[in-house]
Amino acid sequence: MLTEARSIRIKGRSFLAVVLTPDLPFEDWLVRLDDLAARSAGFFLGRPVVLDVSELSLDRAALKAMVAALGERGVRVMGIEGARPSQLDASMPPGMVGGRPAADVEMPAADAQAQKPGRAQPAEVREVVAPVVRAALSSLVLHEPVRSGQSIVFPEGDVTVIGSIASGAEVIAGGSIHVYGALRGRALAGSIGNSAARIFCRKLEAELLAIDGIYKTADDLPAELRGQAVQLWLENDAIMASRLT
Repeated sequence: MLTEARSIRIKGRSFLAVVLTPDLPFEDWLVRLDDLAARSAGFFLGRPVVLDVSELSLDRAALKAMVAALGERGVRVMGIEGARPSQLDASMPPGMVGGRPAADVEMPAADAQAQKPGRAQPAEVREVVAPVVRAALSSLVLHEPVRSGQSIVFPEGDVTVIGSIASGAEVIAGGSIHVYGALRGRALAGSIGNSAARIFCRKLEAELLAIDGIYKTADDLPAELRGQAVQLWLENDAIMASRLT
């Protein structure tokens, strides 16, 4: 007896992923990554990660060791960008292409700020599948607080939070982020390469801040800004901050 054939539905979708771009020596880069993870607990937890090795000269064994080292840290690599087919086998994450370009972040070794914890730019946020081009950026307004464990991702434009962003919560925006309450969690503005994005909040108590891929923890900001109404922006590859008056 023949059964009725059922079609398989296949959809194309665009997702945001953290793109890690290691540099050599890899052991030194891992130290900077561990520092970011320690200063922002749970940053990589449950988050899709793409490993970009397009600028590295690696053989299969070295690439496999790199993926294993990240796995030991709870960083689950969903795909590898820039690897040759000969470097990949069935035990490795698949090769990926077509990610939407995002601004690269380079930290000169001579820059004194690069020596501070939290300034090592271990990651950027990028769309890993090219999305449909939109005519203009839009905005998202959240009328309720962002609670611990929630992750709001809006690559299309600005995000405005009428309430607060709780510790353990995060907001990722393609444009600027406006918080009319306390910013206690993580705020990542300009996530797809917008260096003009800014972060505004009425009370700064953030765990992690980022603009266009450059990361900073609140501990790295002047103590007098803690608990104050603050705006943050990017200037010469460094996050600047000042009080809102």
